[in-house]
Amino acid sequence: MAEIRAEITANVWQVVVEEGQMVAEGDEICILESMKMEIPVITEVPGVVRELHVAPEQVVQEGDLIALIDES
Repeated sequence: MAEIRAEITANVWQVVVEEGQMVAEGDEICILESMKMEIPVITEVPGVVRELHVAPEQVVQEGDLIALIDES
């Protein structure tokens, strides 16, 4: 399982994927918003989204888990 984590403290603006969805390397998982800037969170591994740990309007801190991607 690959862990997707927040790189900055921000608000979750939009969640682009759903649990069970296939994603490819470079796909957006969600979009964060910080200081009026949109920051896409992308996956560096292909696989299936097994767990989402964020929802729109939630605040995430640097290092918080956003999603788990099953690479198998």
